[in-house]
Amino acid sequence: MNAPYNDQGVAAELQLILDNQRQAFRAEGHVELATRIDRLDRCIALLVDNKQAICDAVDKDFQGRSPYVTQMMDIMNSIGSLKFVKKNLKKWMKPEKRSPFMPMNFLGAKAYVKYQPKGVVGIMTPWNVPVNMIFSPLADVLGAGNRAMIKPSEFTPHTAELMRKLFAQYFEETEISIVTGGPEVGAAFSALKLDHVIFTGATSIGRLVGKAAADNMVPVTLELGGKSPVIISPSADINKAAETIITGKSMNGGQLCVSPDYCFVPQSKLETFIKRCRDVIAEQFPRIQGNPDFVACINERHYERVKGYIDEAAERGMRIVTLCPPGEEMSAPAEHKLALHLIVNPDNDLACMQDEIFGAVLNIKTYDDLDPVLEFINDRERPLALYYFGEDEAEQARVLNETISGGVSINQIAMHVGCDDLPFGGIGHSGMGNYRGFDGFRTFSHARGVYREGWVNMAKLAGTLPPYGQKLDKMLDSQIKK
Repeated sequence: MNAPYNDQGVAAELQLILDNQRQAFRAEGHVELATRIDRLDRCIALLVDNKQAICDAVDKDFQGRSPYVTQMMDIMNSIGSLKFVKKNLKKWMKPEKRSPFMPMNFLGAKAYVKYQPKGVVGIMTPWNVPVNMIFSPLADVLGAGNRAMIKPSEFTPHTAELMRKLFAQYFEETEISIVTGGPEVGAAFSALKLDHVIFTGATSIGRLVGKAAADNMVPVTLELGGKSPVIISPSADINKAAETIITGKSMNGGQLCVSPDYCFVPQSKLETFIKRCRDVIAEQFPRIQGNPDFVACINERHYERVKGYIDEAAERGMRIVTLCPPGEEMSAPAEHKLALHLIVNPDNDLACMQDEIFGAVLNIKTYDDLDPVLEFINDRERPLALYYFGEDEAEQARVLNETISGGVSINQIAMHVGCDDLPFGGIGHSGMGNYRGFDGFRTFSHARGVYREGWVNMAKLAGTLPPYGQKLDKMLDSQIKK
């Protein structure tokens, strides 16, 4: 579309875009490697050519997001994913050899998997990393040879509008289309009979998207969230672990789906951990309020939500450690900046231990024995990420073998997400399916199994054609055995 949506005729307008894209996809036939690379190159050019405009739009939406954060998290990471797909695409597109029935392979028979584009893929993106969450899946979608309809979050309207205009400049609407609007557009979008849908966002909305897709038998990839735990082993360098964890937690003001949510710290090392957290924040953010490097909450609603976790914990008498200079704990709601808060040993029925934080709060749980830690994690919904810090190989193996999460980073925060050669995805309440790199190429492709007969008709040779007789008995006896 060349103009924003209004409330009337949303479903019809979306259906028209889908019909036009599907018609163009069918008319194109086989999507050549050169065509796919050209589309990836145009995405890269869009990002590079409009770097400043993108930074400005995201900053307007957050009312306080450093252009350096946007360049690193949204632009650089997106270009990295696009280039990774471009570099490997020729190899991925080759038919994948498989083994036909023995002894057919000796008689010229062949079996292989041919990866074909599905058609039109719908991408529904969140507000927290509003540009990368478009281009990260889009790299895989285009690499697989598909066309795309994209619905950005209404919580980042300036970024969404800029993306709508830029994609219209760099692509035909039958290749990629951005559709903007609120929940009514999102509902109509998820109800389309697309060839695949990928949604990134809250579990509650993901459930609705999944139900709508199921009505049309549309395959879905859901990238959700949850409460990602951290385990600090007694074998870890506590100061190094604290520095890495608190640096990761402060990224984007804690507004990341893989942000550490609660952290298990050995009881004997708690105060050392807290002290290093204080020191790291003081080094990286000498001040919070008025500091352009510290990312604000996306809006007043989310500011009040995260502030509510802190207020409730304080009312219940929990120990709260605020990592900021005196007087800079919280801005006015209009500015919605919250310093990073540590809530130490919060009661499990508190909202901060029930909800995904998605903001500047880190829950700290002390422990003496690993068994109850693993039990605590496994009693809860499976998280999108899990983090382990330590040098004890046997303990590390226990954590990996006895817990389940979407992904894991060891002695680091969120680095598994930045690795384009690893699948990224959740499990259970944290998501369904995965993408990134070759795994993303396969997610957005149809794996078509192909068998090609060789020089001999094996059915006739084996005696499996009627009338049945002794020859078939012999063949069956040779196969049906222990």
